[in-house]
Amino acid sequence: MAKQFIPIKIAVMTVSDTRTEETDTSGKLLCDRIHEAGHTLAEKAIVPDDIYQIRAVVSRWIADESVQAIITTGGTGVTGRDGTPEAIQPLLDKEIQGFGEIFRMISYNDIKTSTIQSRALSGVANGTYLFCLPGSSGACRTGWDALIQDQLDVRHAPCNLAELMPRLRE
Repeated sequence: MAKQFIPIKIAVMTVSDTRTEETDTSGKLLCDRIHEAGHTLAEKAIVPDDIYQIRAVVSRWIADESVQAIITTGGTGVTGRDGTPEAIQPLLDKEIQGFGEIFRMISYNDIKTSTIQSRALSGVANGTYLFCLPGSSGACRTGWDALIQDQLDVRHAPCNLAELMPRLRE
């Protein structure tokens, strides 16, 4: 018997010192993809490249039982202001290491060795999935289209992260 689609409530954060709602193409792309897939946007925020501000907003979303997944874009590089992984990792109960590995493998096809600059990250915190993507629209497209979309769709076989949601807080 075919499984029926279950919409997931997803929050989106753009990490940037310079982007505004008008210039946030990556955040908009993710929101559009979420809606197109049939999921619900819980909230969208633009937060400066500051680990404590990032952590404060993500912590609030993690504590909100209605938010089932969080996607961040930006701050995953290697410059001094890039601190999204440092903000998120202490909040994780479990890291999904394969996410970053597969993201970089897929990105290699488009950007070759420049993919080593990405510190894409994923994990689970308080029963909420977190996905941290680089800030470019291309990286967000790759992350959503090639990884996140299928894993948040209970119909994806042979398995997916969505079907595990009821068991995340065991």
